Amino acid sequence: MSTAKVRQACESVVTINVTPFNADGGVDLDAYAALVDRCVSAGIDVVTANGNTGEFYSLDRAEQAVAVRTTVSAAAGRAVVLAGVGHAAAEAAAEAVDATGAGAHGVMVHQPVHPYQSTEGWVAYHREVADAIPDHGVVCYVRNPAIRAEAFVRLADACPNVVGVKYAVPDPIALADIVAAVGPDRLVWSCGLAESWAPYFWLSGARGFTSGLATVAPEHSLALLDTLRKGDTAAAMAVWQRLRPFEDLRARYHNALNVSVVKEALAQLGLCRPDVRPPISPLSDAERAEVAAILKAL
Repeated sequence: MSTAKVRQACESVVTINVTPFNADGGVDLDAYAALVDRCVSAGIDVVTANGNTGEFYSLDRAEQAVAVRTTVSAAAGRAVVLAGVGHAAAEAAAEAVDATGAGAHGVMVHQPVHPYQSTEGWVAYHREVADAIPDHGVVCYVRNPAIRAEAFVRLADACPNVVGVKYAVPDPIALADIVAAVGPDRLVWSCGLAESWAPYFWLSGARGFTSGLATVAPEHSLALLDTLRKGDTAAAMAVWQRLRPFEDLRARYHNALNVSVVKEALAQLGLCRPDVRPPISPLSDAERAEVAAILKAL
């Protein structure tokens, strides 16, 4: 059942939770739970703890674990819960076991950060995670253009619980070719580059998208998904144009502001502190003013 839920979840707005911090620098669990509840209450049906917007690589293992448990508790059965896992293969597998044991329906496996990777090694890495949780769904997070159709076919053949791909390579033509080669029904494809690329990836075969914006203004992310599902291109692009300033600001300086913009927006709405951890940095005064103007427009 969890595997089927995760597969279906990839065809939706997959919200990536932020990890709010308190004045002492620790995880603010009350704010965290409130933000998850806010998204789910607005109609978001998939929430992800420990994604990149959640500053996965800035959290220690204990913080990652408590983020998953807080997400599960706050979602309270109203949404599918995914947990980001990564680092060494054995560690990622252990994180997956812990997360599903805490109630997560499945995991999103972060792109391996090792500088040297082969197709065989990529498949083996994900297989180690998938084999550790055979009754739960696994989603691969792919940011490497070197991962081609052969890798997805081999992994899907080896691990039936690998059900989805969060594709975050900014190349919709490549995605279309991969989907055609793998088969449109074998895996579910999700745009891993948020609202900015969602309409283009939709044409290539992605049937959902991940979102940090949905933590701020979930109604707009859901509206974009609705127009895409209806095939109303004009309406979809109208929503896309409205959301573009927010996403363009996040993408500035090679995505250096990706998380900072989301947290600043939430802070201006009074929902959490804007604090981020290195190597991310807070926004400048001018950038904060841009966020304020964007929120007003939204």
